Amino acid sequence: MFQIRTKLNLSTHQQIRAVAFVLFVIYLGLLFYVTLFAWNYGASLGPAGPGGRNYNIIPFRSIYRIAVFSKDIMDPIVILLGNVVLFMPFGFLLPFVFKYFKNVILKVTFISCLISIFIEVSQFLFTLRVANVDDVILNTFGAFLGVIIFVVLNSFKKRIIFFYKK
Repeated sequence: MFQIRTKLNLSTHQQIRAVAFVLFVIYLGLLFYVTLFAWNYGASLGPAGPGGRNYNIIPFRSIYRIAVFSKDIMDPIVILLGNVVLFMPFGFLLPFVFKYFKNVILKVTFISCLISIFIEVSQFLFTLRVANVDDVILNTFGAFLGVIIFVVLNSFKKRIIFFYKK
């Protein structure tokens, strides 16, 4: 039998980017699973749309209602903070994996907004989940925080050996 050997001489930088790419792909899979197929936590405060689907197109409406009318502190933490934290890895990993997005806060934030809009439209059309403009706002803010963390850490790249290098 033939044994084909390939020797990969990857630099530490290339190895880190490869690991980051794998993490990014895993993250995207989990993101779409959680937002499209997993549980439906919380209730809609919006009107019923076609097919009885619920939605909210008034910015900050559900954020206000969740913050003010929740029975305990856990609902705002899980729902509001959860939407922010859910997209922070996107904002961090996208510029880390793809050089095109490096040091470009507006581009990463815009792409995260588009991904969030895609998810919300998909929730409205294909699932019995709630399509909510406030989720887009919170998700986009989370990605913005993630890219800010990336930019701050990237500015210290000479001090952090394992971090992305040009």
